[in-house]
Amino acid sequence: MASEDCIQGKTSWPELVGVDGKVAEATIERENPLVNAVIVVEGVAVIGFRCDRVWVRVDKDGIVSKVPSIG
Repeated sequence: MASEDCIQGKTSWPELVGVDGKVAEATIERENPLVNAVIVVEGVAVIGFRCDRVWVRVDKDGIVSKVPSIG
């Protein structure tokens, strides 16, 4: 799944910036059931593109700090 051709459904959630990470995770998985949302604290490195994963980057307080998108 390394190709952007495999992406289906909604691909980014700019409206979730500033929202609690767990709420964002549930929203993403509800709006696109083909993906798995994964909460990641700012500063933690992540690697590898996957069309079935959305990184939900949160600050130290668990608030979404960057637009979640497939990758």
